[in-house]
Amino acid sequence: MKYRIYIDEVGNNDVVSSADPNRRFLCLTGVVFDLDYVKTTLTPDIEALKGKYFESHPDEPVVFHRKEMVNKKYPFKQLNDPGIEASFNQDYLDLLRKWQFRTITVLIDKLEHQRRYETWRYDPYHYCMAIMFERYHLRLKEPGQSGDMMFESRGGKEDMRLKDSYRKIFASGTDWIQPSDIDETITSKELKIR
Repeated sequence: MKYRIYIDEVGNNDVVSSADPNRRFLCLTGVVFDLDYVKTTLTPDIEALKGKYFESHPDEPVVFHRKEMVNKKYPFKQLNDPGIEASFNQDYLDLLRKWQFRTITVLIDKLEHQRRYETWRYDPYHYCMAIMFERYHLRLKEPGQSGDMMFESRGGKEDMRLKDSYRKIFASGTDWIQPSDIDETITSKELKIR
């Protein structure tokens, strides 16, 4: 089996604004799926759910972004109807119970990071990515599996910086993983971003 971890963030890497309680934390969460399972089960289930409730088209697929869903903005306007919203929520929760996946979450308190490390300041996003990399590697290593990593795009320069950081991990390892050990589990030396 080949696995993929799909990673997205809540928060941002800005340490300057971390005194604001609403901007203090950065969290990366990854969901780990068997890629065959994504093809045979997850993708068909998601597309069926989108087709049932929203105007989803293969050329312009609906993307489940929390903010737009909570605010019931296009393309989620149908959720303004309480009956449709209840039905959608139930169907979505049923799928989450059915799907076979693992999660890995890394959380950083940016304010504490700023206070503790006055001279060494690792970009919080890249620090969380390195920790996520370690945890995923260890998860794959235990049963002798392999996989790759995919992050949601953050935009041009941010994506390039993240790819550079990923390449450095592959070349130099981390405090806990030797570079030679990485090749046993992680199948791509290039970070996937979509």
